Amino acid sequence: MTQQGQPTTIRLLMAVALGAAIAGCTTMPWESTPFYNNAPSATTSLANVPVPAGFYRVNPGDTLAGIASAYGRKPQEIAAWNGLPVNAAVAPGQVLRVSPPMPSGSVVTPPAAVAPGAPVAPGATANVPPGAVPGAPAPAAGPQQGVLQWPLHGPILRAFAPGKSNGIVIGGQPGDPVKAAATGRVVYAGTGIEAYGPLIIIKHNDSLITAYGQNSQLLVKEGDAVAQGQTIGEVGVDSRGAASIQFEVRQNGQPVDPLQWLPKPGG
Repeated sequence: MTQQGQPTTIRLLMAVALGAAIAGCTTMPWESTPFYNNAPSATTSLANVPVPAGFYRVNPGDTLAGIASAYGRKPQEIAAWNGLPVNAAVAPGQVLRVSPPMPSGSVVTPPAAVAPGAPVAPGATANVPPGAVPGAPAPAAGPQQGVLQWPLHGPILRAFAPGKSNGIVIGGQPGDPVKAAATGRVVYAGTGIEAYGPLIIIKHNDSLITAYGQNSQLLVKEGDAVAQGQTIGEVGVDSRGAASIQFEVRQNGQPVDPLQWLPKPGG
């Protein structure tokens, strides 16, 4: 087997093992391997340097288009603000301007330890932790109604029940868009866990994670930065033929009732 094929094989073997484990218990996939845990992402040489407001530090797997989408901008805008070609590749640790230049006369000092040549300039979130996505909800001690938005509007087919179910099942129509409940970063997007079908897991901060199971299509990939309300998948059909998604929320590694975090229906 080639070295290039080894990581893929290892991930497949991990997925098979996770599928076998989840079939006999109610633990979520991110509990079964460090890949899904709540530990901060690996640091880089710039990890301890605060990012000024309006900057974004590039993470592994980021693209100019993906960063632009996360901030509701056009790739051409991000490229122009940073003096880059619109199809330029970006490197982990690179700091980019992600909001328009400030009016003439306003001065914001870029981080002193930014690598020479890394494009920087002023602009909307400061002191973003390594691996986090600007705009993601801040860590909270307890449930906060309305912090998350509904990933799909439809009837609740199954409610949260501690020890019996780790989330809720929301009904819909096949192909309906599935939306990110909050800004964050995709830490898993795949089909390696049979019980969840095509599954997306998004990490919003060091304590909050959401999962979206039973999609028909996955429209994001691991490492993508996503904005709240961004379409990340499409509704699929479960083993009983019901069009729905499984939506789960974990705070500090523990399953919590998604309804405590979502806006009240009709609100």
